[in-house]
Amino acid sequence: MRLFIIFFILLTQLFFNITTASSTKLINVSLNKTAKKNIHQYQHHKHQFIKNRIKKYYLLNLNKIKLKKQKKIHIKKINNSHYRRYQKVRKIILNKLMQQLGKPYQWGGNSPNTGFDCSGLIWYVYKDLVKYKFPRTANAMYHIHNATPIKRNLLQKGDLVFFRIKTYRAADHVGVYLGHGKFIQSPRTGKDIRINILNNNYWQKHYIGARRMITIKTVR
Repeated sequence: MRLFIIFFILLTQLFFNITTASSTKLINVSLNKTAKKNIHQYQHHKHQFIKNRIKKYYLLNLNKIKLKKQKKIHIKKINNSHYRRYQKVRKIILNKLMQQLGKPYQWGGNSPNTGFDCSGLIWYVYKDLVKYKFPRTANAMYHIHNATPIKRNLLQKGDLVFFRIKTYRAADHVGVYLGHGKFIQSPRTGKDIRINILNNNYWQKHYIGARRMITIKTVR
C-alpha cells in the first residue's frame, strides 16, 4: 500500500511536469508567433516609411530642378530681351548724335532748335534712355555713381569721354566715343558739332577718363 501511494505521487508529479512543460511550450510558441508578427509589421512599416520619404525627397528635388530650369529659361529670356533693348538704344544714341552734326555750339543750349554746348548735346541724347536721372553738366556726368568707369583700350560706341581744358579740378568737357578712335562733340563758341580724333595730341593731353552711361541694367 505504501509503495502504491509513492508510485501514485510520482505519477501525478510526472503528469504535472509534462502538462506544465507543454503549456509553457505552447505559450512560448504563441509568444514567438506574436513577436515575429510584430517584427514583420514593424519592418514593413519601416520599409514603407523609408520608401515614402525617398519618394517625397525625390519629388521635392525634382520640383526644385524643374523650378531652376524654368527660372533659368525665364532669366535667359529677360536677358535676351534686355540685351536686344540695349543694342537698340545704342543705335538710337548714335543716330541722334549724327543728326546733330553741323549744329552750332550754344552755351547753355540743349536742343536742336537752339544748338548745344558740350554737355547739353549729351543730355539731349541720353536723358530719356536711362532709368536714372541724367545729369546736365560734364562734371556731374563724370562723377555720377550710375556710370561705369571704362579704360581707354576698352572703349565702346556710346561711351562718354571726358577732358579737363580750363580747370585742373573738374571735368569741363565731354564727347561721345563713336568707335575707331573717333568721338563726336560740341566744341566751343563759334564752332559746330563735329567729329574729332581721340588720339590727337591736344585731346590726349586733356583726356581724363571715360564712363559707360548705358548698360543692360540701366537702359530704360
